[in-house]
Amino acid sequence: TKAGEGVKGLDGFLKYSEKMSPLGNASAEDCAKYIVMMFSDYTKKVSLQNLYHDGGFSSVGVSQEIINSI
Repeated sequence: TKAGEGVKGLDGFLKYSEKMSPLGNASAEDCAKYIVMMFSDYTKKVSLQNLYHDGGFSSVGVSQEIINSI
């Protein structure tokens, strides 16, 4: 977003996080769709769960690209 443009090193951090998440970073549209799903009938039986939208980082923690570079 525009708010992050003033943060020094943000581009490098975003590139790093893209490599660390096996499915990559979510776009703004991906995030919006996730929120719409959360308020839909698809989740009416979901309770007391931690639901992550982090490209698989919380499950794996390291992408194949990072493993290959080690």
